[in-house]
Formats: sequence, structure tokens, C-alpha cells
Amino acid sequence: MTAALLGPGGLGEGPDLPADLQGRIAFLAAPTEVAELARDRFVALHGQAVPEEAAVIVALGGDGFMLETQHRFLGRNMPVYGMNCGSVGFLMNAFHEDDLLGRLSAAQAATLHPLRMRALDSTGALREALAINEVSLLRETRQAAKIRILVDGKVRLEELICDGILVATPAGSTAYNLSAYGPIVPLGANLLPLTPISAFRPRRWRGALLPSDAVVMFQILEPQKRPVAAVADNVEVRDIRSVEVREDRSLRMTMLFDPDHGLSERIIAEQFTV
Repeated sequence: MTAALLGPGGLGEGPDLPADLQGRIAFLAAPTEVAELARDRFVALHGQAVPEEAAVIVALGGDGFMLETQHRFLGRNMPVYGMNCGSVGFLMNAFHEDDLLGRLSAAQAATLHPLRMRALDSTGALREALAINEVSLLRETRQAAKIRILVDGKVRLEELICDGILVATPAGSTAYNLSAYGPIVPLGANLLPLTPISAFRPRRWRGALLPSDAVVMFQILEPQKRPVAAVADNVEVRDIRSVEVREDRSLRMTMLFDPDHGLSERIIAEQFTV
């Protein structure tokens, strides 16, 4: 999910929103009491637009709900301004009810692209899915996975024995990728981290940074003995034989952030968290 270089750090000066947003905002809430109460208060103040016809969407919840909202509107490039009513909120703005229209007008836009996964399963069926955070391959049983890795058609690692491996977007590099000791990638770097999960052989291989236009192919070795599942965010395909992952630049997503707390700044700050 690399950032289009709209400005410094992949951020534009602001979203292309109409001057009068009253009645043109769609408020969406996670299924929690806190988020739903906040939605009801915002609707009473600003009205409620049909999401598909809104000028902007305000997503009330946590990071998981932001991902759900972005998946829902993939292909429409609806600007989404998140407000944290959840636990982590890395992709969200701080929650408070004051001056929402002013915050939306001043917000900076990060334009992002998802990863497209094409997975071939044991029946020969091809399954496609999009990932905003990462595409991960995970062993299904007690047996470690054996995976061959190709980048742009060239074998780069003949055999990786591991619990799994993932390709992350820059925004997703602070999620599962970071927990697997992968590198954090700044927005606008045009890089995708490739990170092993509990690698056994080669034990010292820590992954790679790939250009954002790279095409990664994973081939599953000994699939009957060592079954592997592929997961693109919340879509799982079991008993795979191969998986292709690439960035899909035909699809765009726009996330809106307060100027003093943009996504690029958060990703940089995360690298200095101890």
C-alpha cells in the first residue's frame, strides 16, 4: 500500500472536499457501544449521507474497522477519516467531537494502493483477494512449511523452512510485519517488506526489501505433507500450491489525517518507540 507522492512524505495538502459538508458525511461505526453512541451524536449534529453518495466517510472504531471500511469501498476511492473508538488506533485520528468540519477541511490525504493476492489451491482453483495490511502464508499443521521464493520470475530462495512468510504494505509494515521483526517502511519509499515468520532454514535470513513494482511468487514444496494457507487481510485460502503477490496500482484508497498527526509521521515515530 505505497503512498502516491502527492507532497512531502506522500501526503497531499488536503482532500478534494466540497466547501459545505453538512449532510454530505457518512458516519460508520464499529459494532461497539462507544462507536455507535458517537455515531448517533455526530449524525444529530451533521446529518447522515448514504455512504455510496457521501463526499467523505467518517469511520468510528479501531484499526480493524478502518480496514473493513477501506475494503468495502475499494475501487471507489472514497476519502475516509478515521476516529479512534477502539484499542490501538494507529490508522485513526484522535477522537473528540469538537469542530469536525474544520478538522475535515484541514486534513491531509494519504493515497495508498493495496496488494493483490492470486492463490492457486490444491483443486486447481484460482482465488484472488486484496490486502491493505499484508499477504501472509502460514503453516496449517505441526509440520513447518517449505516454500520457494521467486521475485520477478527469478528464484531468490530455493527453499525456506518456516512457520510462514509475509509481504506487507508500508502502512501494514507496523502491524503483523513488525511483530515478525520485519522492517518499518515509510510512506513514499516505494518498498515492500518481505518478512519470514520463525524461519528455521536458512536460520539467519531476515527477509528483504523489494521495490513496490516487484512480483513475488511463492511455490509450496511438499504441500501434502506440509500444507500452507494464504491470508490476504481477512480472506484465507487453505491448501495452496502457489501464491502471486503484487501491488495493484489500478486501485487507490484515500485516508485523511489531522495535519499534526499524519500517517507518515506515525510510521517514522514508530521506529523510535522503545
